Amino acid sequence: MPSNKSSDPMPQDLTPALIALHGVSKRYASAARPCTALQDLSLRIQPGECVAVMGPSGSGKTTLINLLTGIDSPSSGEILVAGQPIHRMSQEALTRWRGRQVGVVFQFFQLLPTLTVAENVMLPMDFCGSLAARERRPRALDLLQRLGIVEHADKLPAELSGGQQQRAAIARALANDPAILVADEPTGNLDSATADEVMGLLAALTREGKTVLTVTHERELGHFFTRTLLLRDGRLVHDSATARVAA
Repeated sequence: MPSNKSSDPMPQDLTPALIALHGVSKRYASAARPCTALQDLSLRIQPGECVAVMGPSGSGKTTLINLLTGIDSPSSGEILVAGQPIHRMSQEALTRWRGRQVGVVFQFFQLLPTLTVAENVMLPMDFCGSLAARERRPRALDLLQRLGIVEHADKLPAELSGGQQQRAAIARALANDPAILVADEPTGNLDSATADEVMGLLAALTREGKTVLTVTHERELGHFFTRTLLLRDGRLVHDSATARVAA
């Protein structure tokens, strides 16, 4: 049965978690009334997990992702990523950390329309200075090759199909070789066959040690995930890892 209280999903596992949340809450002030987007959330995510974050609209999915990527900060509680307390970082430090440690894939791709596909993939490298300038295009072409669209490297995004644009967006998210990929409804704008292909690509990255968190409403993609988190009214009401341990 789903639990109404969040808890450490694998209490017997002493392996250091890649992501650890301890008693995290997020509250927003409002002229009408205060809003609690997340309530007392605790969980641990290990390297190499492929995690689905599910729940109805307003359940706290986007808030959770924003906290994990350092876009927002908790009202209370702690968030540690690879042992670093990101809830204590300054905005400047968070920006540097996010650029190197987190890759983000969006539902609507968010590729810059006036740049070529290769230039879009190079942007995170340019921003972070993670590679020497002469190494950035070869890195972009290698990623596009891995994702099966290197022949489109010098085209503008509008010349690509939706599935090809999402592959380009995944390549861009991998540009700085981050440990964590966060995908926000990455298949929501794709047909079912292309959605399967894109989700398969994301899931395959966990075999390289990446940790992938995907916000999705599409339960038919459930076989791609090693773990599912279900949020409702800002609380973690079901964690498939906890369910497996309890069984």
